[in-house]
Amino acid sequence: MPHNTPALTPEQCDAFGAEMDALRQRIVADLGTEDAEYIRQVLRAQRVLEVTGRSLLFAGFLPPAWLGGVTALSLSKILDNMEIGHNVLHGQYDWLRDEALNSQTFEMDLVAPAELWKRSHNFGHHTYTNIVGKDRDIGYWILRVTPEQRWTPYYLGNPVYAALLSVIFQWGVMLHDLEAERVVSGEKGWDEVSADAKKMAAKALRQVAKDYLLFPALTGPLAPLTFAGNATANLVRNLWGFSIIFCGHFPDDVATFTEEEAANETRGQWYVRQLLGSANITGSRLFHLLSGNLSHQIEHHLFPDIPARRYPQIAEEVRDACRRYGLPYNTGPLHRQLGSVARKLIRLALPGSGPDDKHTEERAAKPQAA
Repeated sequence: MPHNTPALTPEQCDAFGAEMDALRQRIVADLGTEDAEYIRQVLRAQRVLEVTGRSLLFAGFLPPAWLGGVTALSLSKILDNMEIGHNVLHGQYDWLRDEALNSQTFEMDLVAPAELWKRSHNFGHHTYTNIVGKDRDIGYWILRVTPEQRWTPYYLGNPVYAALLSVIFQWGVMLHDLEAERVVSGEKGWDEVSADAKKMAAKALRQVAKDYLLFPALTGPLAPLTFAGNATANLVRNLWGFSIIFCGHFPDDVATFTEEEAANETRGQWYVRQLLGSANITGSRLFHLLSGNLSHQIEHHLFPDIPARRYPQIAEEVRDACRRYGLPYNTGPLHRQLGSVARKLIRLALPGSGPDDKHTEERAAKPQAA
């Protein structure tokens, strides 16, 4: 945990949890027409951007048209993944009973199947947020992002692995959902792996065929330019998604927890763990839209099934509660949070990095606070 995190009493944790529960109940009771119209407007904008982008690529021999097509298609993919797909798959709009926004049937424009993504993300990550050994999103089993991960020479490549992951992020997410480390440990059988791999292969094949065969073929002699345009749009989306997600989870002062610290936690302690294990990013309304409002990662971890458009509205209330309980509220501009993540990845690539042994021992001996 961060050195400056106060140890709340059980009574304080319960009181904090009661405030968060009350805030959630108030927002849920207020959901209605404006929320429905908002997400449908975003969905319409995403579709217009996709049609515009793919149409402009038919004139891709003109550099301005190609650049415009790539820009529109990149924005379409970002909206589809961040503000629409991620949030719809959290069930944020299931109450609308709209088939186009139903978490059980929606598929993102990604190679990862929604079914497996929900299992890994909605259940695995949001249940065990930042519990080392339980939350598989801690470093995605590729990177060392906390001193509690035992250093080995493999981690000397930490910055390189992160750079490569940012480029192929959608593929990294898909392979992460395969849970290969559970096969090695014997927790998952090969029959389960085979079934998951078939689902991944089918979804990936559809995505590759769409972006790199069908749409390039439709543009005839411009196929190579269309192929490059689709590849560039996917790259932009990957880099953006990687940046937003890593800035919400891995800057300095974001806490990790042992299984012992999180054992038998109360509702209030669960809320505190979500708060301490997250970080926000400041920015404009457009920035928040393009981040899927995951720039409010703190609020998302506290209330993952509330429509993300509500996070900016409740952020000040959450921040005020943190002030009153002496809890940190980790936020900052993109460049600062991203720089913090980069420095951490470099620092933790080396042995002997992070908190010293004395602090680690003190932390292990501290009474459970979260």
